[in-house]
Amino acid sequence: MQPELNTVDPAEVAKFEAMAAEWWDPKGKFKPLHMLNPCRLDYITRQIAAEFNRDLSQDKPFDGLRILDIGCGGGLLSEPMARLGATVVGADAAERNIPVARVHAEQSGLIIDYRHTTAEAIAEAGEQFDAVLNMEVVEHVADPQEFLTVCQTLVKPGGIMICSTLNRNAKSFAAAIIGAEYVMRWLPKGTHEWNKFITPDELFAMLEKGGLSPVDRKGFVFNPITWNWSISDRDLSVNYVTTSQKPA
Repeated sequence: MQPELNTVDPAEVAKFEAMAAEWWDPKGKFKPLHMLNPCRLDYITRQIAAEFNRDLSQDKPFDGLRILDIGCGGGLLSEPMARLGATVVGADAAERNIPVARVHAEQSGLIIDYRHTTAEAIAEAGEQFDAVLNMEVVEHVADPQEFLTVCQTLVKPGGIMICSTLNRNAKSFAAAIIGAEYVMRWLPKGTHEWNKFITPDELFAMLEKGGLSPVDRKGFVFNPITWNWSISDRDLSVNYVTTSQKPA
């Protein structure tokens, strides 16, 4: 029986389906993610390597690890994880994203299990993963608490979930909505809804309520002078990321 997909927001899915063909265009509608991606990958790989005692200087350091990229889009994170040796499942509720991701992975010589599905459906099947990547998704779902609680069930005991989102304050409104959507026109207007942004303290509380133990949080900071992103220990004012562990 198909489980109730109660955290999927159809309007949010429709937004990303409309942009699906542009996932791998670094100058297209996903330009902000292409710019942010090296910074995201640096954080993700370091967290996974530290948790599972892997040496990133080795070939295929994530060999033997099973990773879920929930809300995978066109595969901007799934493909690097596969190149590092992980067995990767990429899942997205937006159906049109999956063929784009599959074709690009095939062209890149990568084997990735891409699925048009949801966190609830994967949980219903009883699947679990060493690491769950939950990047820039929680601000687009209908019920963030329920979504994170479901995602917790997808993490193996002793595993981790890495979750990033946008803080909710005046600066994030200016940067992520006014700046990115109206001034720079990096994203279509209406991509983000400021009232769906989540503060770091709110996210930590949701993760804890969902059954995970938050252990780290960092900011992703954009420098308009150097035109690049960096990881910050202190500045979580706009984009930020967290790592949570599931008790063994």
